[in-house]
Amino acid sequence: MEQQLGAPVPRPRQVFAVGLNYADHVAESGVAVPERPAVFTKYVTSLTGPYATVELPSALVDWEVELVAVIGREAHQVAASDAWQYVAGLTLGQDLSERGIQLSGPAPQFSLGKSFPGFSPTGPVLVTPDEFDNPDDLALGCAIDGETMQDSRTSQMIFSVSQQIAWMSSICTLLPGDLIFTGTPAGVGGARNPRRFLAPGEELRSWIEGIGELRNPLVAGPTYPEGTRPSDARPHTCLRTPSAH
Repeated sequence: MEQQLGAPVPRPRQVFAVGLNYADHVAESGVAVPERPAVFTKYVTSLTGPYATVELPSALVDWEVELVAVIGREAHQVAASDAWQYVAGLTLGQDLSERGIQLSGPAPQFSLGKSFPGFSPTGPVLVTPDEFDNPDDLALGCAIDGETMQDSRTSQMIFSVSQQIAWMSSICTLLPGDLIFTGTPAGVGGARNPRRFLAPGEELRSWIEGIGELRNPLVAGPTYPEGTRPSDARPHTCLRTPSAH
């Protein structure tokens, strides 16, 4: 029955995401620390449940475990000191990323590269901020077939949840149910030497303290190239550009 569990917020009107928001991820990316949150969007059709099977469109799909904040009431021009009052709850997400599409063309295609069907697993539950001793300091990580890939704490964010809400709401109106993927720590596959990407037959497990875990089996999608191994993929460059996540 748990495989039928869907995303805790299945139809948000807006989905925001923040790149380069952990110092160790900035370091592995080889770029400068951002002066303000680096914001992009993910499309709603990429959302799926915490135990959903994810189809890989290519051999260039990377993982990014993230804390996801859910907006509880309309927010515009919100001060960072008041931002937690606008958060309905926290959940767990994976910002899966097809690195080839993400950096294709003369301008990066972040929204498209991160919005294939199933590229935003979230869940398993939504937890209100008051349930945590400190919602700004939670352990998070992910593993592939039991091998830990990311292991950090949300206190290592460069821009806290409050600062992210303040920055975004200074420009646009945040609506009830909107999601904010708040950034990923070091350990993504494209920054490894040799590079490593997700492959059919693997299971990606992600967790955040006090929220639970995602368990997403991976299969080859219709466009996944037969016989392609992760090491066959072309050089991964998306982590070497100033706007990369």
